[in-house]
Amino acid sequence: MSSTTTNKSFFGWRVMWAAFVVAVFGWGVGFYGPPIFLHTLVETRGWSVTLVSAAVTTHFLFGALVIANMPAIYTRFGLPLTTKVSALSLAFGIIGWANAAEPWQLFAATILSAFGWAGTSAMAINTILSPWFVRRRPAALSMAYNGASVGGVLFSPVWVFLIALSGFSTATILVGCALVLMLWTLSNRYFSKTPDALGMHPDGDTPAETRQREAQNKVPERPGRALWTSRAFVTCTAGFAMGLFAQIGIIAHLFSLLVPAMGAQGAGLAAGFAAACAVAGRILLGWLLPDTADRRLAAALTYLVQILGCIAFILADGLSLPLLLLGILLLGLGIGNVTSLPPLIAQVEFAASDVPRAIALSTAIGHAAFAFAPALFGVVREWEMTANTGNSTGAPIFFATAAAAQIIAAIAYLTGRTATYRQGR
Repeated sequence: MSSTTTNKSFFGWRVMWAAFVVAVFGWGVGFYGPPIFLHTLVETRGWSVTLVSAAVTTHFLFGALVIANMPAIYTRFGLPLTTKVSALSLAFGIIGWANAAEPWQLFAATILSAFGWAGTSAMAINTILSPWFVRRRPAALSMAYNGASVGGVLFSPVWVFLIALSGFSTATILVGCALVLMLWTLSNRYFSKTPDALGMHPDGDTPAETRQREAQNKVPERPGRALWTSRAFVTCTAGFAMGLFAQIGIIAHLFSLLVPAMGAQGAGLAAGFAAACAVAGRILLGWLLPDTADRRLAAALTYLVQILGCIAFILADGLSLPLLLLGILLLGLGIGNVTSLPPLIAQVEFAASDVPRAIALSTAIGHAAFAFAPALFGVVREWEMTANTGNSTGAPIFFATAAAAQIIAAIAYLTGRTATYRQGR
């Protein structure tokens, strides 16, 4: 049977769409939700931006700690059960956010939401797809990760609408129930199956094609500490971490920064527009990036686009709608690729046995770095407000800080280009 014939009914593509839905809910609730929650809690509780930003930081920081251990968790409990528990944890976590009457209750809720975010974020998507795709992994990952952007498109305005319509608590209950129902269904129907159990090979290839590809994989293994001392790992992780730090720092505060010029509903739609741009950027990169392309160079160019977006925000001074929309467009085009490129770099730079560990550790370090971004960017923002006697409309220092982190990220990726780099694995 040819690979073409096999691919017509290849179950992996169904798994990919299931992973897409996980990303919709995971990012829509665990990633795009906290920025909306930040604004809502500041407005309704009277808590400071710094306090709520610290809660957002805790959410992402504890999530990073969980992500570092996700390979062991998946091995011990399996993908279906881990996904179900993650859905429950994320649902109860956001309900806790909405019903927190004291700061300590808010921080307690972040522990639950963080575990749920870890089990539905980038590491989870890569774990879902890795057994099914090798040769077509760039396309499969890009399509599945588009669920993250769709989650932003859908949930950013939906959160604003539901909170305004029914209140914060009811909104989280409605979304939490939908999240649990959907992820439990997908876990039973798709994530409980493996290629071996269905008599299939990755990408729907024939056994001969699979053996030929495996024979070509000559990247040396890096067991134990060898991975940590690898220039490829260090530079890729540094680029990923600094890029995420800048990105989440902007996203966590973007909604509230846009409210003065666009209003709450307009700011929600603008956040959705950024996520829609991320879909376009990821599709273009996922389907047009050749197997032999320099994926590190692509990552550096992604940050260049986002740096131009920061410049547009600075020039807009919080007032010019055309420049604000340009900044959102440029930021959005790079959002998705910041997350999807590091696993693709790892795929070609590490042995197959090292890829899961490399991705888990890199993702955990990246999440730990960007976990501090909401709080640190919150400090920069409040300092800027004070320095400007309460007028933070333009926030030029805020966006300049993000641009500086993006420059560092691009340099890290380019520095690693001199490391051992095998193309088209």
